[in-house]
Amino acid sequence: MRSSMREKRLNLFDYLLENGLPDNVAIIQDGTSTTYRELRAMAEAVALALGKSGISPGDRVAILAENSPFWAASYLGILKTGAVAAPLPSRLTAGDLARYVRVLACRAFCADNLLAKKHSALMPEKNALVLKNDILGRKNDVAGTVQETVRVYPANDLAALMFTSGSTGEPNAVMVTHRNIMANTASIIAYLGLGPDDRMMAILPFHYCFGTSLLHTHLRAGASLVLNNYFQYVEDVLNEMEEEGCTGFAGVPSTYQTLLSNKSFRGRGFGQLRHVQQAGGKLPDRQIAELRAILPKHVNIHIGYGQTEATARLSALPPDKLEEKTGSIGRGIPGVSLQVLDKEGKPVKPGETGEIVASGENIAPGYLFADPSKNPFRDGRLYTGDLASVDEEGYIFITGREKDFIKPSGYKVMTATIENAILEMPGVAEAAVVGIPDDQLGEAAKACVVVTQSRALSPEQIIDFCTRSLPPYAVPRIVEFLEALPKNASGKILKSRLKKQ
Repeated sequence: MRSSMREKRLNLFDYLLENGLPDNVAIIQDGTSTTYRELRAMAEAVALALGKSGISPGDRVAILAENSPFWAASYLGILKTGAVAAPLPSRLTAGDLARYVRVLACRAFCADNLLAKKHSALMPEKNALVLKNDILGRKNDVAGTVQETVRVYPANDLAALMFTSGSTGEPNAVMVTHRNIMANTASIIAYLGLGPDDRMMAILPFHYCFGTSLLHTHLRAGASLVLNNYFQYVEDVLNEMEEEGCTGFAGVPSTYQTLLSNKSFRGRGFGQLRHVQQAGGKLPDRQIAELRAILPKHVNIHIGYGQTEATARLSALPPDKLEEKTGSIGRGIPGVSLQVLDKEGKPVKPGETGEIVASGENIAPGYLFADPSKNPFRDGRLYTGDLASVDEEGYIFITGREKDFIKPSGYKVMTATIENAILEMPGVAEAAVVGIPDDQLGEAAKACVVVTQSRALSPEQIIDFCTRSLPPYAVPRIVEFLEALPKNASGKILKSRLKKQ
């Protein structure tokens, strides 16, 4: 379907690079800087290779690489040709990658040398073009040779296929248009006040919509990103943040839980740091308070909420409301409308619970593989599946996922309610609750818990702590301690694996 001919035809490639001054730094990795001039030349080299190989607008091109200038250039080069980028998790098993390759039917792959070699059998060059890192060496060869940017209809033409996290089920690809990304990028820049002097420490993978949004917003702002793919070495990341003068940092709950358990995180001045962003799940209130106490007062903490189906970001809690509205995801960011609706589709009253429903130009048109039985895209709106309440000022408080609950003794209990109770206990770093069969209750709660390095807890202590705030039927019957919770590449907990343990 095409938009009206009166709609301005604009490619996301031009939109993202419009404000980057040629000699300004776009990306820093391992101490090496890539300017906007160099990044554009790299992207031109990718686009030229794709174009010469017959890649046409609408063709799917996969990206299989760690965060790097190569990843960014591949993404931009794909956009320039009018093709559709399909970023894949870089740490997929061979079996999972085979499934992605089969369902996507990509015409080409942009894979870094290491991953191209590792998965060569799944990307036969006889059947599909495979571009590797050495394509960037040809950037000088394309000087004066420009692949014409394909003009698209932003509202309808796809820019990317972004896979959902798969934290509660099988991942699916969300169809994201050029307009979706432009709209969400503009919204995020507006509420964060990003400009060319900003520099983001990017540790989230670019195949994850939160990570991609960091790339989008900082390129559009003419700012820069520092890429570090080794967050397991926390002190090195923190040192690099200070050395490179990073003004921003972003992470999911497990990111901040790791930081809070690291002694070197405390006491740092972070003189250039302006803000940190947290999204991708709820960070417990206790840990938000701890984060506020550790970070210098000049650092703003932005608690956000989003979904892949909404391109990335939907809401944000202003830093000055962090204490007053503890536990809230805030309200819709500019250009996004959020409502909490009851079963009849009417806005809930303060204190009542309903489903978060979003609308705006950032809402994707749908999934690549539609399933009418669970279609969240209805009438141009996104039914998020997240249950929440609102207060008198319209601030939203998530209570759980619509389908993430257990029913002990017939009572519907959101697993998030039990998890939040456990996470308030000192010494608990992470917790996830799943349902297990129980002869007495029918279904009971099992808590999987990770403790901090400085504390040793027993199952009995966890259970006793829960009895203080939970009804008897919601108190976990079993507590299992784990060294780490299973997570996907985006850092989200995989409850499907916990249920199988």
